[in-house]
Amino acid sequence: MMNGRKNNLKDGTALILSLWLLLLTPHIWANYFPQRVFCKNLTASAVQDTSKPVPKIDNLRPFRKPSDTTSPAQRITDTTKLPGAASDTIPVKDSTIKTTDTFSVKVSSDSLDVPVAYKASDSMVLIVPDKQIILFSKANVKYKDMDLSADSIQLDQSTQVVTAMYRKDTAGNYVGKPVMIQADSKMTSDVMKYNFKTQRGITQNTMTMQGEMLVIGEKVKKINDKDYYASRAQFTTCNLDTPHFAFRANKLKMVSQKLAISGPIHPEFEGVPIPIYIPFGFFPLSQGRHSGILPPTFTASEQFGLGLEGLGYYKVLNDNFDVTLRSNLYSYGGYSLFLTPTYRVRYRYNGTMNLVYQNSRILSSTSKQEFTNTKTYSLNWSHSVDSRARPGTTFAANVNIASTKYNQLVPSNTTLNYQNTLSSSISYSKTWGSRFNLTATANHNQNNLTKVINLNLPNLSFTANTFYPLLPKDYAGPAKWYHKLGIGLNSNVSNQASFLEPDFKVRKILDTMQWGVQHSVPIQLSLPQLGPFQISPGISYQEKWYSQSLTRTWDSANNKLDTAVKKGLYTARDVSFSLGVSTAMYGMFDKFGKNSPIVAIRHVIRPTISANYKPDLASSYYYTSRIDSFGHTTRFSKYDGSIYGSFSEGTFGGISFGIDNNIEAKVRSKKDTANGGVKKIKLIDGFGFTSSYNFMADSFKLSPFSLYLRSTLFEKINITAGATMDPYQVDSFGYRVNKYMWTGRKFSLGSLGRITSGNVAISTSFQSKPKDKDLAKKKEAALQQGQVMTNEEQQAQMSYVRSNPAQFADFNVPWSLSLSYSFSFTRSFKPDYSGWQTTTYSNVSWNGDFNLTPKWKFGMNGYYDMKAAAIQTFTFYISREMHCWQLSINVTPVGLYRTFNFTISPKSGILRDLRINRTRYFYND
Repeated sequence: MMNGRKNNLKDGTALILSLWLLLLTPHIWANYFPQRVFCKNLTASAVQDTSKPVPKIDNLRPFRKPSDTTSPAQRITDTTKLPGAASDTIPVKDSTIKTTDTFSVKVSSDSLDVPVAYKASDSMVLIVPDKQIILFSKANVKYKDMDLSADSIQLDQSTQVVTAMYRKDTAGNYVGKPVMIQADSKMTSDVMKYNFKTQRGITQNTMTMQGEMLVIGEKVKKINDKDYYASRAQFTTCNLDTPHFAFRANKLKMVSQKLAISGPIHPEFEGVPIPIYIPFGFFPLSQGRHSGILPPTFTASEQFGLGLEGLGYYKVLNDNFDVTLRSNLYSYGGYSLFLTPTYRVRYRYNGTMNLVYQNSRILSSTSKQEFTNTKTYSLNWSHSVDSRARPGTTFAANVNIASTKYNQLVPSNTTLNYQNTLSSSISYSKTWGSRFNLTATANHNQNNLTKVINLNLPNLSFTANTFYPLLPKDYAGPAKWYHKLGIGLNSNVSNQASFLEPDFKVRKILDTMQWGVQHSVPIQLSLPQLGPFQISPGISYQEKWYSQSLTRTWDSANNKLDTAVKKGLYTARDVSFSLGVSTAMYGMFDKFGKNSPIVAIRHVIRPTISANYKPDLASSYYYTSRIDSFGHTTRFSKYDGSIYGSFSEGTFGGISFGIDNNIEAKVRSKKDTANGGVKKIKLIDGFGFTSSYNFMADSFKLSPFSLYLRSTLFEKINITAGATMDPYQVDSFGYRVNKYMWTGRKFSLGSLGRITSGNVAISTSFQSKPKDKDLAKKKEAALQQGQVMTNEEQQAQMSYVRSNPAQFADFNVPWSLSLSYSFSFTRSFKPDYSGWQTTTYSNVSWNGDFNLTPKWKFGMNGYYDMKAAAIQTFTFYISREMHCWQLSINVTPVGLYRTFNFTISPKSGILRDLRINRTRYFYND
């Protein structure tokens, strides 16, 4: 039997570790060597640049800490100067020390010019031999303008390549997809590889948003910070992982925020390809303005024929100016041309002009001729100046001129067809300090029914604000009562011409032009308050200059009223004195009990009364003339029909009085806990009357009463009403007689007076609460921050919305309803003064919508003329929400043009012209 030695496992292990330690320790040094050794080890696999000789570095030089920022020249230079060389700056060098030029210091080929910042929330692994760093969980790397985030990121220093990837959680969801942000582009991918030095990279399953356009590519190659190449790419505006629609291309080149160019391209819907191929694709991605063709919309009309509407071109001339040219072409031979230049200079001014020429050729409704040809025009110009450009000076223009038949021949706007009045204004204002102001204006208005055009230009207005001549510049103590004596000046100069559109000639304008001047000098004095009463005396002097006088005479032979006009310079003046007293009285009723929802009702009465005196300075301007075959007469002024009108005749010495009322209620509110849970509600904002009594008149001493009422019920219903009540009776012909209505009658409301004119307007709107309040706030904020538009632009936009309501359906609001009613009447002379006539107007308008389902909305709007007992306009629509697309159907069965419109269009503005549209017009004459 052989006895062998026993081997102990512990001893064997210790021996192996000792041998390994002996082999390892010869390469271990007690001190660090210079950084060049570390750099050399990390860059051993890198390609060495042999284009330059590498200088030798003394290994015995001591290691310099990174915090030591002194240069080698500073460290080895002795700053002691030679004796006697005070101005010599050449230092004495130690010959035993070998200097090294800092520009020849060896730089590793794998180093970067800018530091890389990186972080992770879980851990970071450093692999020294492979020169790699791996970041885990919410990793982030920043280099220059590149910001990369992912679940895990690997940095390889030898190749300067960074690799980013995602992971899946236990539920199979993607966590930490790589996202790269650089310059103006943002990319989301499954896998990203990026080279720091060359700034090139390649990604898989990449999504990037370029403005409103979403680009998806299976493989995307990044050439630099702007240029990309993609394989099997998709273009869409649907921001979903699986978009509802897209345009597919096998090859694609994209310049970030500028454009994208592809090879053959075809659309697909819900992943189903459509066999419609385009040889190439060009997609503008720039966010600013750029020139391009404006595609048309196909329409069909019984009167105009088949048509292409909106065909044109948009041209950007420079940063401050651009032009849009559009056209409407119809198969019957009619056409329309639209030229719209816009200009803007930031912080100075901006404006828009719209020139339209219509050559309408529509199918005639009579058998006399086949077609009706009409040529019309329209000019719109709006200009506004920034108030900061020239303080104290303003200029604004708002011009709206068109042929009287222009609105009637616009087939695509049912609201514009019934707009019979147009107006324009241009104004310039200059202010000197706080005292003087000069305003120059030019105005225009026209009536498309009567074809009457009125021009008012130029109009000048000079105002000297109230100044106090008795107020000393420097005084001590309280002001005296006479210090508040104020004097002002208002002077106006106007020119007016009125003519019919067919008579538009320079000679006709000069013949009908008249001018006028008006001066007003108000003198006022504010006296100290006398208890609860405020006393205000005043004096007013007015003077008017006229360019013509008008005389009416009765022609007995022909039984008509003739008019004669004389040109010249005529003047008239008037003066009045007043002393007014005003006060306020309050009343409260609060005896409703503890359990009553009403706490109190408050009534405020504000009576005013003033004594007035006006001498009769205008009696010489009035005369009496017969007006009918029955022998009735009336008083006329020589200056009737003038720009500023005539002064009233007769001496007035009497009082003017009025009462204004306001009623409020205090109610208990469970929602509003402020002020002890009591909330104020306005029951009637204001109601009352005004009138006057002339003691010096020989007849009709009491003037008609002016009644008014304003109220907002339940903070929802707005009511405005007014009326004029005449306290005198009339004869069988309708002329006033000097006899009060209540004379010889029992007291009743009808015995107080005759209502000669009145008006009532009621409006209200209701809507449900939005389903998403945050989305509603964002929309409201976007509207407030939107571009400021002129009144004409707002009216044009509102008109387009009313004509195409389905395109602007708000599914966030389940239902909404707006109602308005207006009624007015007036009693006046007939145009030939043969008697009296009462003219009434009454109409109802409505606008409402509601969600049939969360994705379907139905709505309607209309206008009903109660006097004509007919619906003038009526439109209903159906809209379908399809996430990134919207379907809209608009039908107008009533109106001058009966229309039908069917549209499927993307919501994105960049693809707004890519729509399926079917429009039909039917002229209703």
